[in-house]
Amino acid sequence: MLFSLTYSCQTLLSSFSYLKHNRLSRIKCGGPEVPLLTPEPRGNAYHIERGLEFSTGDAFFRQESATGRDLGVLAASLHKKDNGSLRVLDALCGCGIRSLRYLAEAEADFVAANDGNESYESTIVENLSRVSEIEEKRWVVTHLEANRVMMDYYLQKSFFDFIDVDSFGSDSSFLRSAICTLKLGGLLYVTSTDGFSSGGHRPHHSLAAYGAYVRPMPYSNEVGLRMLIGGAAREAALLGYHIIPLFSYYAFHGPVFRVLLRLNRGKIHDSRHYGYIGYCHKCGNSHEFSWDQLGQMSCSCSMPEVSKSLVVSGPLWTGPLHDAAYLMDMLNLAKQWGWIGCDGKDSLEKLIKVMVDESDPKLRFGYIKLDEMSSRAKINSPSLKTLMSALHQKGYAASRSHISTNAIKTNCPMTECIQIAKELLQFSTT
Repeated sequence: MLFSLTYSCQTLLSSFSYLKHNRLSRIKCGGPEVPLLTPEPRGNAYHIERGLEFSTGDAFFRQESATGRDLGVLAASLHKKDNGSLRVLDALCGCGIRSLRYLAEAEADFVAANDGNESYESTIVENLSRVSEIEEKRWVVTHLEANRVMMDYYLQKSFFDFIDVDSFGSDSSFLRSAICTLKLGGLLYVTSTDGFSSGGHRPHHSLAAYGAYVRPMPYSNEVGLRMLIGGAAREAALLGYHIIPLFSYYAFHGPVFRVLLRLNRGKIHDSRHYGYIGYCHKCGNSHEFSWDQLGQMSCSCSMPEVSKSLVVSGPLWTGPLHDAAYLMDMLNLAKQWGWIGCDGKDSLEKLIKVMVDESDPKLRFGYIKLDEMSSRAKINSPSLKTLMSALHQKGYAASRSHISTNAIKTNCPMTECIQIAKELLQFSTT
């Protein structure tokens, strides 16, 4: 019912804009009010996202990825507000929906929209022309290999404030070119859809792509984010820079791993937040290992013997996935634009608030799935809310995970979580 109503509304709005083609129109449906130049329809598939009408043509398009686009637009707009200007490179733009939104909502001064498929040109041009005519020179469309277009801009010393690389599979081959073409203090928004590597099913592929040998772990989707950030951190260090994650977003469709990174001058020489993660299949506890612990990795449940049940992945990013203050700025901007609550579910608000909770510096990498905990303890798991409350009372940090709905991020070891869960069960039966 809701889907049918939404689809009908979108069709009605599309039809209305067609009646006004070649006339200046405004669509106000969450977000900044934007003047749109509506071209004559060509029979393509038309959609509306955050009040912006666009065509997908023959390009691949996922409506489910709208949240990732929302986060990117909010970040780009904050950069424009803080720095006064915004140049965006959309290296793999597809139909151009992200480029359109950076122009219209983030008010980018210039957007370079590139896609290797020349057959998408008419669709991309049609979409960008809704905001600004080509003669205004606020955007350009090219059809080159992504690394080629980025290095061409680098050689011209034409750098960007915000680079979006939204590709299939691994982004690793684009990382160095993107970092070279990014201004210092600029934002790099990169993607990976390589769930096989993050799940530890192709360790030699993850080693080649990101320099990380990844083994199967219960929190593999978080490992995917850390694998991507670690690869970017390695490339940045090679060029004499370091990166700071501002947010990390996982979406189950795909799967999609999206991270926003800020590029800063200077290497971090102490290898902080770049090391190894271990998981013990015997006791369920996780461990972080630094480089000087190589050859000494073990789990306390097997001491003094070598832990045959311990699997180790790395090197990966082991530091924070988000910047809480930055996320709050994004949330406040989303409220200002009317994006919060307009879908009736507050999904964007809930997502950002959970990310803020995940930013607690006391929280460790990974998360504990309640199903795994109850299976190890051979008890029915308490509710997530009840267990979190008990962990807080015991002095542990705990939050929900935006990656897995039935999991807790905490600095409490699995063995202690099991003990607390058993105490809760005993209390509830007395």
